[in-house]
This record gives sequence, C-alpha cells and structure tokens, in this order.
Amino acid sequence: MDATFDHVTIAVFDVDEAVQFFAVLGFEVTKSVSISGADMDAYMGIPEMEADHVTLAIPGADPHQEVQLLHFRCPEHLVDRNSGDLAGTGLNHFCFRVEDLDATVAAFDAAGFPARNQPMDFHDRKLVFLVGPANVVVELAQWE
Repeated sequence: MDATFDHVTIAVFDVDEAVQFFAVLGFEVTKSVSISGADMDAYMGIPEMEADHVTLAIPGADPHQEVQLLHFRCPEHLVDRNSGDLAGTGLNHFCFRVEDLDATVAAFDAAGFPARNQPMDFHDRKLVFLVGPANVVVELAQWE
C-alpha cells in the first residue's frame, strides 16, 4: 500500500495569524466553513463542538497537501501548555521542504515569525525550527 501525506490540522486562537504564517510557504485559503452538529460531535468526540475550519493548500502542488486550521468557539479555548515543548510526547513537530532555507527564514522573520534556533546541517539537510501558530513547532528542511 502506498501512502502520501494528506493534511495536518492545528487548533489555533488566531486564524488570521495562522493564515499569514503559512502564506510565507505559499499556502492559500481554499475553503472556510463553520462546523458543528451531531455528526461532527461524533466524529471529533467533542460534545456540542462549534468551530471555524479553514483549509490551506499550495495552488498546483502535486501531490495536493493541506494545512487545516480549527478555531474553536465551543468548547472554551483549552490551551495545550505543552505545545512547543520538544521534550514531550505526542506531536513533536512537522516539517516542510523548501528550496532555499535562508531566504525562507528571512521571509518568516520579515513577516514577524522568527526562528527558534540557528539553522544547522544534519543528515544531508539544512534544518531550522520556527514557532508556528499556537506555539506548534514547524521545521524547514533544505535538502542538499
């Protein structure tokens, strides 16, 4: 069985800030809907859930990949105080491959999203971590 990456979903406080963050990588909003109701409650396992659901994609990318944003209206905002802690269990980080790491880091910095660390060379790649929306760690990789 062959599998490819489809999407990652991030729960955020500020949708506009998250859209701005991922725009630096070329992502654009492709859908924006409100989600709620019994079917969504059952699927997500969150009773009486109400949220804005925004889908981002890079136009023309092959394969198609998405970043999905959830902005909860109900339940009240539950903060994952461990988000961004690379020493914990669960989601550690996710990574995007870029052509020019230094230029991409400069674009993120200019957009108000600084790197967490200095770029480093590791396993035939140049890597750096960014602080993403909701403190989620996003890595950039430039293959050499």
